[in-house]
Amino acid sequence: MRQPGNSPDSPPLVRLTRIHTDDWPERDRVAMFHEMHGRDRIRVEPRGGESLRIDATVVRFPNFALLRGRRSPLRSEFSDGNDRLVFNLAGPAVAVQFGREVLLERGDAIALCGSDRGTLTTSQSGRITTLEFPRGALMPLLNDPRHVCARRIPKDSMVLRLLRTYVEAAHRGFSTENADFPRIAIAHLYDLASLTIGAAPEAESVARGRGVRAARLRAIKNDILARIDGGIELTALAERHGLSGRYVRMLFESDGTSVTEFIREERLKRARSMLLNPRFVTRKIAEVAYEAGFNDLSYFNRAFRRRFGQSPNEMRDSY
Repeated sequence: MRQPGNSPDSPPLVRLTRIHTDDWPERDRVAMFHEMHGRDRIRVEPRGGESLRIDATVVRFPNFALLRGRRSPLRSEFSDGNDRLVFNLAGPAVAVQFGREVLLERGDAIALCGSDRGTLTTSQSGRITTLEFPRGALMPLLNDPRHVCARRIPKDSMVLRLLRTYVEAAHRGFSTENADFPRIAIAHLYDLASLTIGAAPEAESVARGRGVRAARLRAIKNDILARIDGGIELTALAERHGLSGRYVRMLFESDGTSVTEFIREERLKRARSMLLNPRFVTRKIAEVAYEAGFNDLSYFNRAFRRRFGQSPNEMRDSY
């Protein structure tokens, strides 16, 4: 089965759209949104007596779109034929589709199928993240879409947490000049979205071997980066993610590196950044090494020279 998001021969076309309703006259915001972004396919209606406020960015590819931002309480109605996976990141919300009314708590998610009109009503201002799959592209990967869509996806779902981690990393790493990254990331996002909602057997097999592995590796790397200046122990790292140490090592090997090499590389990059930053010009090399996570100054100096072709002192003096 061909997976949406597989690499085409040519780079994907990318379009960035900013929605910032504060720039519009308050009384005209709903009409202007419908004219510029919704037409008759996406309708919004402010709730709670508040005026419409949306501040969001949409990164759109031919086969995927990611919307992230903030919005006021509103009722959104979708009938444009696109599948959506919506993260409810503010307060309680209500979704309606297929005659089902679904109550969502903060942190939950829900999939809305593009084949039927769906609505989402939020009661509080807050952040919003939506994955959009155009023209029903996600549905072939799901096991009985009418059954698995329009269902509450609990915030403590393991795959949902992996998906959110991967979305954050994809958004931070996105660049219109890096066409390879979106192709790979989009395939992983299709994998993780289908698993989060309820994948068909064949799609599930592919997704667990590709998207889940990529998301777990990203989550572990984020964990390491958060602790990069301290002690990092493989057993504790693996336990935090519910994995074995052997599996963690395998994830890094599949990425062409090892846990040790990744940690060393990130610490060296951290040290280099400090050495080139005027704020740290009075810091001794030993202090920089220690703050970057190295406990052995001789080892740090050797590793730094091998990596950058200069000693730490030479690097600092050259700038």
